Amino acid sequence: MRNCIRIPRILLPKKDFRHWSVIACDQYTSDREYWQNVEREVGNRPSSLRFILPEIYLGENDEERIAEIRENMHTAMVEGWMEKLDRGFVLTERTTASGIRRGLIVAIDLEAYSCRPGEVTPIRSSEEVVPDRLPARIALRRESTLEFPHAIVFYKDKKDRVMKDLLKEDLEKLYDFDLMSGGGHLKGYFVPEFIAADVAQDLYSRGDPCFAVADGNHSIAAAKAFWEEKKSELPERERRLHPARFALVEAVNLYDPSVVFHPIHRLVKETDAEAFCSYFASQVRCKREGTVLIPDLPAGAEGAQRTDEIAERYIRANGGKIDYIHGDEELRRLASEEDCAGVLLKAPDKDKFFAQLKGGKNFPKKTFSIGEAAEKRYYLEGREISYD
Repeated sequence: MRNCIRIPRILLPKKDFRHWSVIACDQYTSDREYWQNVEREVGNRPSSLRFILPEIYLGENDEERIAEIRENMHTAMVEGWMEKLDRGFVLTERTTASGIRRGLIVAIDLEAYSCRPGEVTPIRSSEEVVPDRLPARIALRRESTLEFPHAIVFYKDKKDRVMKDLLKEDLEKLYDFDLMSGGGHLKGYFVPEFIAADVAQDLYSRGDPCFAVADGNHSIAAAKAFWEEKKSELPERERRLHPARFALVEAVNLYDPSVVFHPIHRLVKETDAEAFCSYFASQVRCKREGTVLIPDLPAGAEGAQRTDEIAERYIRANGGKIDYIHGDEELRRLASEEDCAGVLLKAPDKDKFFAQLKGGKNFPKKTFSIGEAAEKRYYLEGREISYD
């Protein structure tokens, strides 16, 4: 498959971009107050908050929440909350403390994607996908007529030729606003189809893999699983262009200067914090700051894997739960709470990212993130994924 990028027709809100845009559902998974504050700020306004299931609420009336999301999507279409652009990409400029991150909103072909170990495909997952985390996501996509992505997919462009060429074009500005909750600033420009077609070819490389899902691995894995279900129901002639075959993502150059890798730390909850810290420190040399451990382990995959092995062994014997935390200070704050302890990990080496995936390999689950929690992708652009 030479080109696994499709040029979509993108949906945008007609007004009030600030309250429409909320952070990715897999952020602040131990901070209920954050999501309560978002609810209060959004109020009764049209918002992408109505189309997502924040992970902090997973397991709490999932079926009812998913049914409500589907109804909200129907309402949004009937009441005209959004407008559909002509076929094309959207060039995004996200300004945060890390700099200006530029990306392209494109649709990827899920036939070209795999998260299975050992499968060599043009689009690869970058980390292990946990099967237990997929059912709610698959159910949500199965019941949805629209998608709003938080996934980021890396491509390789060391000289940044794609973006440099696009920035020379006279592109129409679509939006320019401050994101809520300290998310920085976001601009977007329309890339019309005649330019997008050339860009799609320029993004392609002969690498193994060509593209890698950097953020939102479980979201894309769920989209793939749903497509496998859906295509089994379709006649062959409908499979080639059915909208569920594709998934909207933000494609970002791995070598964009603002792309900064951060480790995802481990928080052990609902356990004897002192006992956990003592056990962990008996397995690997650590520096200790209260109930936060800083182990003497390599950065990236090896350190994450070793930490998980020790923590999971302790939990099997003593009880507790593992949560995955973005941000050093967020981990320290949460680890200071009762019956909690944290393990502070090191950031992976960015230059070895694609090499780690060669031959269908993955990083261990939750090894890294791109930027701090507040810098994660906010929902804004959407796409229809059903003919209904």
